[in-house]
Amino acid sequence: MVHYDPFSAEVMEDPYPVYARLRAEAPVHFLEKYGAWALARFEDVWTLSSDPRLSVAQGTTPSQVLTKVQPVTPMLNLMDPPDHTRLRVKLRGFLLPRAIGALEPMAREIVTQCLDEVLPKGRVDVLGEFGMRLSVRIACRAVGIPLEDAALLASLVNRFFGREPGVDGMTADGLAAAQELIVYFMELVAAREKQGSTVEDPVNLFRHAEVGGRKLAPEEIASHLSMLIIGGSETFPKTLANAMWRLSEHPDQRAWLRANPAAIPDAYRETLRYDMPTQFLCRTVTEPIELHGHRLEPGQGVCFLYASANRDEREFENPDVLDLQRKPARILSFGAGIHSCIGLHVAQMEARVCLEEALRRMPDWEVDWADSERLRTEFVQGFAKLTVAFAPRS
Repeated sequence: MVHYDPFSAEVMEDPYPVYARLRAEAPVHFLEKYGAWALARFEDVWTLSSDPRLSVAQGTTPSQVLTKVQPVTPMLNLMDPPDHTRLRVKLRGFLLPRAIGALEPMAREIVTQCLDEVLPKGRVDVLGEFGMRLSVRIACRAVGIPLEDAALLASLVNRFFGREPGVDGMTADGLAAAQELIVYFMELVAAREKQGSTVEDPVNLFRHAEVGGRKLAPEEIASHLSMLIIGGSETFPKTLANAMWRLSEHPDQRAWLRANPAAIPDAYRETLRYDMPTQFLCRTVTEPIELHGHRLEPGQGVCFLYASANRDEREFENPDVLDLQRKPARILSFGAGIHSCIGLHVAQMEARVCLEEALRRMPDWEVDWADSERLRTEFVQGFAKLTVAFAPRS
């Protein structure tokens, strides 16, 4: 009988064998300790991602829905329709391909500057020196945050996701970092109010937005902005690190990709399917749901095991094989339904620029395992640090 607990050492060390057993033996699995269900198969996750009987208003992270140590604050990703719909439509305009295309020259300049600095050394930390350096600055520019605050925000985001042995989920320092982000954004909003700012950007969008017929309070605005900076800066570096790790493991596919740079968007999508950092997100049942002979009751949590679903043999041929030429019709790496990742076009642009430049200027990189550190938590799998080495170049 399969047992799944996302906080167990076995699962955090390597969740994929447990995911395979769940898909085969218990695709709808009850976690009695947390009063929640785990869904392991692609079709179930895909379909229920659009089911109105599931709510995000009680939280989406394991620290909110399972251990309940993380407060649920007003954020776009924690809102149900119709308020979510109205606000997302307005925000989405700032994150559509045309708007993101205007950020590409800045992204390429940041990546070029980074590579100019590290090429003579012959090594780079893909997360800290490369991916995070890019993503937090692009997030700042996209949202309307001063670029000089990028390093501070990167530090707070890293603390937010920190984990400690023996602590299930978020730590006290992570919760403190979350509050510091709120304070930072409340001060930013207060400064905008004092200036009477009329700039068209997400900061001012939230300043003037209404939910339930009233304007948002400063702390609510700060929560929404925290969500944008956390989502916009933290996940991409981990996806880039995973992609560069897997490309170093498959030099033949890397050589093919270098010769076919137009395939980079699809190749990045495949690395996301194969190695999704975010293992799962949660919902809460609001009305009874019957699924494969099980009854999901109101008040119970539901965990969408995205990383398992992306390896589902019912959806993908040879799912445990990395194939950069794979072009699946559906993946769950950006979620699905009304709460799919609003920043997906940003991540895709950043990945394309980074991989284009890395393949062009340092195509022989290899992982330096002695100077790398895996990240294995209930929520995120990947690297805390990934150093790659290559032949130094001027």
